[in-house]
Amino acid sequence: MVEVVFGENATGSLKLAQAYGKGAYLGGAVGVILHEDGREAAQEEIEAALKEARAREKAAWESAIPLGGNAADVFSFPLALSVGDISEDGVGARRAGVLRRLMTGEPEDASAAVCEKAAANLSKIQARLRAGESVRIWYSHQSDEMCGLYWLVAQLAAWQIPAGQVFLVRLPDWQGGDVRHGSWGDVAPGEWGHFLPLQRQASCENLEQIARGWAALQAENAPLRAVVNGSLCGVPEDFYDFWILQAIAAQEETFYEGKLAVQILEKYRLGIGAAWIALRVENLVQGGRLAVQEEAPEGKLPYHRWLRKTGNGI
Repeated sequence: MVEVVFGENATGSLKLAQAYGKGAYLGGAVGVILHEDGREAAQEEIEAALKEARAREKAAWESAIPLGGNAADVFSFPLALSVGDISEDGVGARRAGVLRRLMTGEPEDASAAVCEKAAANLSKIQARLRAGESVRIWYSHQSDEMCGLYWLVAQLAAWQIPAGQVFLVRLPDWQGGDVRHGSWGDVAPGEWGHFLPLQRQASCENLEQIARGWAALQAENAPLRAVVNGSLCGVPEDFYDFWILQAIAAQEETFYEGKLAVQILEKYRLGIGAAWIALRVENLVQGGRLAVQEEAPEGKLPYHRWLRKTGNGI
């Protein structure tokens, strides 16, 4: 079974999930964070926290359902397809350009490397499906994962892969109680197997509808794509600005940009990454609504800087 996800965190977690829970629990390294304010924890506090963490890990292992397979079955496409130009088919130079814009502070060739690996993965999947294997696509209502589903199904349609070889697993919005995962990247290795009952075989009509939907999104080629009321649609570049501006308004006069991004992601759960927030914040800086109080230290990513409100509309 070919397994497909759309983010690096999901890739690592899924690979671990293939054998997670198989055999007796042997234990492993466990780390805990007790105080985020710099206070030093007492030894008794550390030991109690470690004991609790080990108990949780053991329980997760024993309740897990191993997925089976091996790491070579897992293919990732972390292409951030909710952002930027999607008019080209497959994985090309335009996608590399979008990723380069999002990967500020990374090496110059990082975005090209991501696209080259994605193109290679696409070729490998095509060969395996033509040989008769099936593919299982893990997706959610998170915008990049939903776009990934649409994009990949469009490739399958172009290859004329029968619907009988395609299986879909959508992450539910709520997992019970107050547990909520925004994307498959949030799912722990011991949890993946519990979502297998949600797997469904795709129908011809379903795949055709998704492929047509991607073609329509390509023709529109909006600056962004978002899931609105359950539907994937094109939206303007400032679509998320309302929430970003709300979060900025709640900050002190001078604030740390990295902390702002974390607060936005945790509070509003918009399904976007910190990279897009950084781009929109930089747009506010360039527009004079924010000013840079202190640049990021040398060697640090750009969002490790302090910003100041200018009083110009915020």
